[in-house]
Amino acid sequence: MTRSTLDMFMELKGIDPNFVDAWGKPAVVSEQHIKNLINKMGYDADDEKALQLHYKEQEKQHWLSLLPPVIVAQQSESYTIDVCLPIDFVTDALIYQISTEDKKQIKQTITATDFPLVAVTVISEVEFQCYQVELKATLPQGYHQLELFEKGNDEPLATTALIITPSACFTPSDMEQGKKIWGTSVQLYGIKSEDNWGIGDFSDLKSLLKNTAAHGGDFIGLNPIHALSPALPNNASPYSPSSRKWLNILYSDLTNIAEFKNDKTVQQHVNNQEFKDRLTALRETQWVDYQGVTSIKLEVLRLLFTVLNSGAVKSKKRLTTFNQYVKNKGASLLQQASYDALQFKFVKEDESAWGWPAWPEAFQSYQSATTQYWIETNKQEVLFWCYCQWVAELQLEEADKLAKSLGMTLGIYRDLAVGVSKGSSEIWANHDLYCEQISVGAPPDILGPLGQSWGLPPISPDQMFQNAYQPFIELLQANMSHCGALRIDHVMALLRLWWVPDNATAEAGAYIYYPVQDLLNLLALESQRNQCLVIGEDLGTVPEGIDVLLEEAGVYSYNVFFFEQADDGGFISPAHYKNQAMATLSTHDMPTIKGYWHCDDLYLGKELGLYPDQEVLDKLIENRVYCKQQILNSVHGHNNLPAEYNRDATQTGMDQTLNFGLQTHLAQGNSALLSLQLEDFLEMEKPVNVPGTCDEYRNWQRKLSQNIEQLFSNKEIKTLLGKLTEARQNASDK
Repeated sequence: MTRSTLDMFMELKGIDPNFVDAWGKPAVVSEQHIKNLINKMGYDADDEKALQLHYKEQEKQHWLSLLPPVIVAQQSESYTIDVCLPIDFVTDALIYQISTEDKKQIKQTITATDFPLVAVTVISEVEFQCYQVELKATLPQGYHQLELFEKGNDEPLATTALIITPSACFTPSDMEQGKKIWGTSVQLYGIKSEDNWGIGDFSDLKSLLKNTAAHGGDFIGLNPIHALSPALPNNASPYSPSSRKWLNILYSDLTNIAEFKNDKTVQQHVNNQEFKDRLTALRETQWVDYQGVTSIKLEVLRLLFTVLNSGAVKSKKRLTTFNQYVKNKGASLLQQASYDALQFKFVKEDESAWGWPAWPEAFQSYQSATTQYWIETNKQEVLFWCYCQWVAELQLEEADKLAKSLGMTLGIYRDLAVGVSKGSSEIWANHDLYCEQISVGAPPDILGPLGQSWGLPPISPDQMFQNAYQPFIELLQANMSHCGALRIDHVMALLRLWWVPDNATAEAGAYIYYPVQDLLNLLALESQRNQCLVIGEDLGTVPEGIDVLLEEAGVYSYNVFFFEQADDGGFISPAHYKNQAMATLSTHDMPTIKGYWHCDDLYLGKELGLYPDQEVLDKLIENRVYCKQQILNSVHGHNNLPAEYNRDATQTGMDQTLNFGLQTHLAQGNSALLSLQLEDFLEMEKPVNVPGTCDEYRNWQRKLSQNIEQLFSNKEIKTLLGKLTEARQNASDK
């Protein structure tokens, strides 16, 4: 095969073999790995003629479409678009008609040859020419349609989605004026309280919002609250969801649902001693018992759904509202509900039927005739799962309204995972959109020396473009609802993703590029529409220039204190962090403050086999000891520890003085946002997640060490929260 054919195909698919690794060294993906990746994309990498034919077909389709499937542009006085026309049309005056989102129409008659010619080709002996046509129009931001007509012909020659966006994402006005705020981040499932059913819920979230606001905080940051798989409750990773558009139904507080409040029979069921004993057992575990929680919640949810359909006077209005919700949410809700229903059915029949790839072939897609027939003949079962989503969304909405009523600057900030699991409802309903034999991940880096493959099939950039970015838009709309901020996990995904073929290890992947400017523009549009601030998790390998793009787009950066080191190894003063950022000490993928200081994560990594050899571990420990000393020097240097406090890191364990001193130190910084973890208030040791592990560690199960009622009554913690508020106010005044 000639290099030109492979190179052209790689360019067509956005595959880049060249990158700079986490250590700043140039790296090149081997041709063998590239070919393996292409094979898993569904093409024969060794068939030169087939690759050439696909390339030519794509080029042909580009020209024959006349207009692209979608045009995304920042709001301006005029817009330049590429129009591909057969030569017989280039001198004709054509009508360009824009139908705006608010039902207005704007028409212009333009001749293509009045504008620059940028390309020419011949298809089936017909010459096509591409012109950069300028449309002058005052257009509102939003989702419009552009159609191209011949005069006297009512049928358009071509149609495209025209999306006009702002230049940057939303920032609350008081933050624009310099206000610096703090909040807490929490794994919602891990909250312990006196009333929940063994897992944190949206009523616990309300309690957190009230207590945080009362102590001067302005937001609660959540783990992804995406829909998981109720039929497989132990598949609990919030970053490996079934759907990123729907919610984890286990977060509903069932005692706060109208059907529960209005029905004494269900109340008696929940208040009998046997049921209470089950709840007590679920509350008292150190780790979330997902199996037990799911069983008990579904048991009661089914009772509540029966109450809704009982015909009682109080239920009739609720049932009407629910039916309208189902209608409004449309196909997306039915897809999720149908998947949950079918997965529950198949797993009950056979435990190995873990997801659609393990189901009977006739059920392996939402669109199949067999699936549709089953849905039609099992309407009430599908509606039950719709009901589960409805009550969850209502409670999230209530929490959001509470945050706004408390005057919190952001209130709830949600987290958007980078993808969905292979056996997810999203892929089941949208097979054409995903590359199913590939997983996204990361090349080897400091956090993961072996590289990472996350088991999340990527969305095809081609298909996303052909669908006018609608899947991405719907994803943003779903996740920007009922919150004041959205954190985008692995925000580099807007630019590129590391694709790993299913038959390869993580280091044998390659980067695939996405249309970053279009995606950032769409992000800005939905951010402004939803009044939702955007935080981009930009850790790991960050290619040159993307930080500038993100900053210009109004996306807030993510500064983790333990990673913020200067070239000389010292830790950068938080006073020098950039303003457009959220600062934090640690994350869900890192050890707690106490765990970091005692190197618990490194010893745990050795125990779990995460390091290729002892030499790697020794170097990591040596570096950690050095970092600890530099941190101690920095915190002392800013007078955030008592003068008599030990200055030798090798003789200093992590205690409350150092822990709270670190948090206060970061609170004095320049970043507009400060997020601190509840487990660090409680001085906990165990991490919530160990990257690169699955069954080796109990990821996503660890609960907080105390009930939240105890946490906010703790005098020392209350004193810390007061210091955080004071430090943020002082930083705002500078």
